[in-house]
Amino acid sequence: MTIPLHRLKAGYYALTAIGAVASSYYFNYLFFFLHDRFGFGNRENLAAAALHGGIYIFASWQGGKFAERRGFHTSLKVGYAGLIACMVAGAIAPSAALQIAVLACYSLAVCFIWPAIEALITQHEPPSRVPHIVGVYNCTWSTAAAVAYFSGGGLYDWLGEGALFVIPGVLFAAQLLAVFWLDRAAATVELPPATPLPALPHPEARAFMQPVPPQTFLRLAWLANPFSYVAVYTLLATMPSLGARFGLSPAKVGLLGSVWLFGRLASFIWLWQWTGWHYRFRWLAGGFALLTVSFVAIRLAADLWVVVAAQVIFGVTCGLMYYSSLFYSMDVGEAKAEHGGLHEAAIGAGICAGPAVGAASLQFFPQYPHASAVAVTGLLISGFIAMISIWARARTRTRS
Repeated sequence: MTIPLHRLKAGYYALTAIGAVASSYYFNYLFFFLHDRFGFGNRENLAAAALHGGIYIFASWQGGKFAERRGFHTSLKVGYAGLIACMVAGAIAPSAALQIAVLACYSLAVCFIWPAIEALITQHEPPSRVPHIVGVYNCTWSTAAAVAYFSGGGLYDWLGEGALFVIPGVLFAAQLLAVFWLDRAAATVELPPATPLPALPHPEARAFMQPVPPQTFLRLAWLANPFSYVAVYTLLATMPSLGARFGLSPAKVGLLGSVWLFGRLASFIWLWQWTGWHYRFRWLAGGFALLTVSFVAIRLAADLWVVVAAQVIFGVTCGLMYYSSLFYSMDVGEAKAEHGGLHEAAIGAGICAGPAVGAASLQFFPQYPHASAVAVTGLLISGFIAMISIWARARTRTRS
């Protein structure tokens, strides 16, 4: 018995949503767990986030290669089995050192998941549908991540610290069972008939009407997106201190801290439906500048409503940086898989760099509680200056 392709893809989207909920809940509220159980402050939490990012840089490449060699479903089975083992180990690990070891293993296991799911979602699709597929994929995982953070604080308060491992572990187990069914279903999927593709002009004609070549936009996006992750993972690791600043419980921090995630979701929907930002440098540069300003406001503002408003701006600009990297990776050149790998590795670099700089600043200047915010802001400003420099040099070369 065969099944239509769209039903198989629905299963992969379900894996995406469930995985985003499980991963977001574990990773984001791990910082609260480490703070409550072991007394971790901003320095220690930032160091843990930097470790995750450093592993992700290299593991994402190897996870993608494993999926290509051994098969996408095999990669998913290995990844989910590893994640289940991590949750079991985390539930019984008695020390901070063992919990960090569990986090390191989690960072390895999760890299078997996302490259395989992304490949399966776009598999057997004509090139004309890939932008639409990616738009749906972005909205799926970002919705799930926002809901997980929004509700996670309440679950953490209500069910206790053990839920940090039990809830993701149950969800990962359900995904592992689902993969076995999807693997069998994929062998009987009904593929659409192959049709020759007509020769069409490049859909982004405006790419060749700019003062710089399209490849420059790709380089700019590859620069901007990891810097957005510099800011994102610095904020995630320091959310417990934000709660302490305003006297909020984890449940209330979950409500407050989810604002930017819903802002990112809104940005994904907007950028998916409206293409006027394509190959427009002012959007990328303006977004980067607002990202930096909103990051400073979230970290340092004394008024709660200023933090909320800044998170809206922060989420929208993070969405723009991410979508730009993904779009230009697909649209520029022919090496789509290679570009996608660089997109993921750049994300890992940002995840590592921001928290590492923040942790180092607090290590060397412990007497200044805002040292990490100042240091990471300086890093973001250096990224913005580099973006302007790349743009200016590209314009000069084009004119000459």
